[in-house]
Amino acid sequence: MIITYYGSEFIKLQAGDTVLAFNPVAKESTFRSYRFGADIVLVSVNNPDFNGVDNLIYKDKKPFVVSGPGEYEKNSIFIKGFLTKVIYKGKSYINTIYLVKFDHIKICHLGILNSVDQLTNDIKEEINGTDILFAPIEGEDVLDQDEMNRTSISIGAKITIPIYHNASSKKELDALVKKIGNGVSVAEKLTIKKSDFSDKEGEVVILTTPSL
Repeated sequence: MIITYYGSEFIKLQAGDTVLAFNPVAKESTFRSYRFGADIVLVSVNNPDFNGVDNLIYKDKKPFVVSGPGEYEKNSIFIKGFLTKVIYKGKSYINTIYLVKFDHIKICHLGILNSVDQLTNDIKEEINGTDILFAPIEGEDVLDQDEMNRTSISIGAKITIPIYHNASSKKELDALVKKIGNGVSVAEKLTIKKSDFSDKEGEVVILTTPSL
């Protein structure tokens, strides 16, 4: 699996010819948008910063779209969405936390979670033992570094990838690495397979955006 970060909460996962994307940025957003074809698109919040599905309709790919809580299955990819209520830019939204089994890897994307306290015991039980956790940090409406670390530890995430940080320069990236602490690695992309997780525990990987 190859993991690429495009800013905001926009993540691309690719295994073979199959492409899955979380929270693509729409043209109307102030964040930069990108265009490519996806097979499955998951949208956590109905806001242009996260719902740019049209940008991922490209060539022969017209994605299967999931935009709320529930259980879904497409092409042997299993998806479960959990409802949380959040505030984003001063407005109330439904936020969907997604748990995905893709390429034999257990993946959790927290969406625009405001606080670790919004994770109920039921949600924690479901996402426990996650291989990869996408956790929003640095913004006014999302988790701080301590909450990200608490969440990662509480569910036993093997790798945590911070999102929403939008570090757009080397200076900002260096500041983010320093703030999170020791043991952080930085990469343009993350290429990983299920067997790689056997010796992973509590790692943090910051992915740079293509423009950095």
